Amino acid sequence: MPLNVQDKKAIVADVGAQLAGAQTVVLAEYRGIPVEQLTKLRASARDQGVYLRVLKNTLARRAAQGTQFEPLADSMVGPLIYGISVDPIASAKVLQNFAKTQDKLVITAGLYNGKLLDVAGVKSLASIPSRDELLSQLLGVMLAPVSAMARVLGAVAAQKAEGAPAPVAAPVAEVAAAPVEIVAEAAAPEASAEPAAAAPEAGTETPQTPAAE
Repeated sequence: MPLNVQDKKAIVADVGAQLAGAQTVVLAEYRGIPVEQLTKLRASARDQGVYLRVLKNTLARRAAQGTQFEPLADSMVGPLIYGISVDPIASAKVLQNFAKTQDKLVITAGLYNGKLLDVAGVKSLASIPSRDELLSQLLGVMLAPVSAMARVLGAVAAQKAEGAPAPVAAPVAEVAAAPVEIVAEAAAPEASAEPAAAAPEAGTETPQTPAAE
């Protein structure tokens, strides 16, 4: 059904509002993709905060006029789906991940931070860890010394409770992460339960070990 003038104005206004706050736009051809697959792509985009929409290129060009995304106008050719995101990585990541499983989705161009991106540029942008992934990695790094210290403390406690010899020394990275006093305690052997044998009195003979024949 053809769009009337009011519909076109509404679409241009909606897309223009999305572009005003966006950092990245990615274009991809979607020719031949089943409707149910596109529905899954849209759901994934929503989950990642990506505005995803099939647009008439004339309307997309009109919406991009006067924005940082105007240089994309020459790339707006063919049946395209537009991924627009405030997050600099999200739109590239959503479309690139979908393209890995659906070869009929073909990324054609993108723009980030005022710079045009070719296909390789979009893929490189998509490979950057997201904010959540970076936070997860940072948390892992921060918790590593705590885990090492906990293992050292656990070994010391088990040694004291069982009266067993000291466990094998912890890896260097773990020992370095533990406080000096804890490492010293774990490394030092416990004092013997029995007193040392008394030295023989002067004048007494001590048995001698026979020399090997």
